[in-house]
Amino acid sequence: MLLPASILCLLAAVCCSQDIKTDEGVLVLTKENFNSGISDNEFVLVEFYAPWCGHCKALAPEYAKAAQKLAELESGIKLGKVDATEETELAEEHGVKGYPTLKFFRRGAPVDYTGGRTSDEIVNWLLKKTGPAAKEITSVDDAKAFVDATNVAVLGFFKDVDSAGAKSFLAVANAIDDHPFGITSDDSVFSEYGLQDGQVVLFKKFDEGKAVLEGDVNEDSIKKFVTSQSLPLVVEFNHDTAQKIFGGEIKSHLLLFLSKEGGDFDKYMEGAKEVAKDFREQVLFVSIDADAEDHQRILEFFGMRKEEIPSMRLIRLEEDMAKYKPDVADLSADNIKKFVQSFIDGNLKQHLLSQELPDDWDKAPVKVLVSTNFDDVVFDKDKDVLVEFYAPWCGHCKQLAPIYDQLGEKFKDNDKVVVAKMDATANELEHTKIVSFPTLKLYTKGDNKVIEYRGERTLEGLAKFLESGGQYGQDSPDEAEEEDEDDDLPRKDEL
Repeated sequence: MLLPASILCLLAAVCCSQDIKTDEGVLVLTKENFNSGISDNEFVLVEFYAPWCGHCKALAPEYAKAAQKLAELESGIKLGKVDATEETELAEEHGVKGYPTLKFFRRGAPVDYTGGRTSDEIVNWLLKKTGPAAKEITSVDDAKAFVDATNVAVLGFFKDVDSAGAKSFLAVANAIDDHPFGITSDDSVFSEYGLQDGQVVLFKKFDEGKAVLEGDVNEDSIKKFVTSQSLPLVVEFNHDTAQKIFGGEIKSHLLLFLSKEGGDFDKYMEGAKEVAKDFREQVLFVSIDADAEDHQRILEFFGMRKEEIPSMRLIRLEEDMAKYKPDVADLSADNIKKFVQSFIDGNLKQHLLSQELPDDWDKAPVKVLVSTNFDDVVFDKDKDVLVEFYAPWCGHCKQLAPIYDQLGEKFKDNDKVVVAKMDATANELEHTKIVSFPTLKLYTKGDNKVIEYRGERTLEGLAKFLESGGQYGQDSPDEAEEEDEDDDLPRKDEL
């Protein structure tokens, strides 16, 4: 029985309404088509974005390139995107709290995306999550195609894929998602690359072109090898590389502050790369463009002025960040090498920022502290000393300033109480690390016990805190948790 033309038109309209549009190969998902888009495809990576978000704009071309690469590979993996500012219900349903948020749906079940933001990194992560940890390479053509496909490729040469070395290689391949791993036992591939059984090679389209793992082949050595060799000798700091720099295995970093406009990259980069070869698995070399607006907070964090550029600093990432400054500012290869070697040998003293002590530091009711007078004033066992650690640019510190001045006035005649403040962006202490502003700490008389104030930032609240010897306000909500991000020091991934 033939259906009436009107019913056929209606059915066609319904079918068309369920079609998912694409934008540069990326599925455009909405509330109406999201469930079908996820259920009709076995593997889908979805980006929840905001049109005004800078990081989303930076990701967009890489995301489109990744979709194109997957199509070229004839992969069934799909990329999708959701405008979270329009599809607010979808964003809320999937716990989106920032942009961009990427979630990988495997047969409809979501997991957080933990890969990088370049097209290669996105594709590699997806292939790892949907296929074998290491691709089996069975011919020379296969090997060449594998090596040429990405900026970094790791290939293991094992005659016996059940050997201890091969098993270690596959374990690392399964653990590292950023780069593709291949494994071969083919004689022609061994001959083509002139390698021996049990060797691991990392091919890269930068620096030396390839690196061969020397020494023992085990999980630790392979992982360390891939982590260090997959990064350039000098990594340029930006949004895409930040996680690799600060989330990597190497926790000691040489930061080279250079001016692109001033030609510093052309002048110093080759020399720095040569030095970096000698310290590759001990110290990560990082270049930072001091001209970039986004990097000005980093300069402030290190107490650096524009006129000091070019310059360098060393940092060691542990629970706290230890900083080291060279005695000589010159960035010649010899001077860089001496600076890094002194650090390796343990001959450098930690560099702490400090301002000059003002002559009138104790004239006002609120005393002014710098690094040099901090201990003498604060650890006076005859007095309770309240210190505000502030930042000049902090909005909450500016709001607190008149209240804090009133507090100083209230206790100025009390010889057992000191109200003080210190610019914690310009003064650092070995024993005290400040990460958010304002931070208020009371150093009690007698035992110098340190109590952080967590109450309301009012004159009455602060006065009660002092009068109670630090007891008042400890059960109040911690206002620091409600502070804006601008009141925090740069995070590691922002440095």
